[in-house]
Amino acid sequence: MQIVENKIFDEERALYGSRNIEAINCKFDGPADGESAFKESVDISVRDCLFNLRYPFWHDRNLSIESSEMTEHCRAALWYSENVSVKDTKMYGIKALRECADVKISDCEIISPEFGWSVRGIEMKNSHVQSEYFMMRSERLTFDQVMFNGKYSFQYITDSVFTNCEFDTKDAFWHAKNVVVKDSLIKGEYLAWYCEDVTFENCTIIGTQPLCYCRGLTLVNCRMLECDLAFEKSDVNATILSSVEY
Repeated sequence: MQIVENKIFDEERALYGSRNIEAINCKFDGPADGESAFKESVDISVRDCLFNLRYPFWHDRNLSIESSEMTEHCRAALWYSENVSVKDTKMYGIKALRECADVKISDCEIISPEFGWSVRGIEMKNSHVQSEYFMMRSERLTFDQVMFNGKYSFQYITDSVFTNCEFDTKDAFWHAKNVVVKDSLIKGEYLAWYCEDVTFENCTIIGTQPLCYCRGLTLVNCRMLECDLAFEKSDVNATILSSVEY
């Protein structure tokens, strides 16, 4: 593997089509304002790097990013990429992840509107997220110990599992299908309208008008607080450990 260390790249497609490169302590920034630094690359490892330019990782395979930062100017950082690992990294640019598959994210700080659209097979662990329209139309999500704050999260997702999470979010899980949420706190208005075959187990649910127009909805040993006008027009099987407001 070729090592690229302590370099500054600002030109267009600086390392386009690279193979077997490890970038250490590099900066992708500068007056040339070039885009698409690692586009169409394979077997790339990035560590302790700064990304301040747009579209660095498009159409990549076998990509590892660790202890790095993508600034708010690093727009649409990862698109159309497969087999990706992101660890201990700040992801601050809008639309940071889209149309990707088989991605593992851990110990990250994410501030990124429209993050994670149309992704497949994403694992996220021990991370903090601020976003809007988070993970829309995605499938096979596996989240553990994720804290989320924002709006319109997890809409139209399928075949996903969430454990030990805290979500403070409006309009979450709308039209979700085949989803399980365990041992989690979900706070926000209008939770999971129009969902199908969704289960909440050992969860605390807080907020007005949750769980309306649902089919195959299951609640197992859940607590519901300030949840007035719940279950309107829903097919539900529920064991609830608190009173239910009407």
